[in-house]
Amino acid sequence: MNKDQVKGVIKDVAGKVQEIAGKMDDNKGQQVKGLNKQISGKSEKIYGDAREVVKDAHKNS
Repeated sequence: MNKDQVKGVIKDVAGKVQEIAGKMDDNKGQQVKGLNKQISGKSEKIYGDAREVVKDAHKNS
């Protein structure tokens, strides 16, 4: 697991918390910010996953 994967998961979880907090406060702005943070986190994790695939492919070649 690399730093991009870890940071991505952390952002995703933080975004979920922010979205839920926004729902509890009936704050659409916080909900949207939370959803955006989740998308950003998932994207960063996918990037980290791709880096791992390339690294593993390089090791096995």
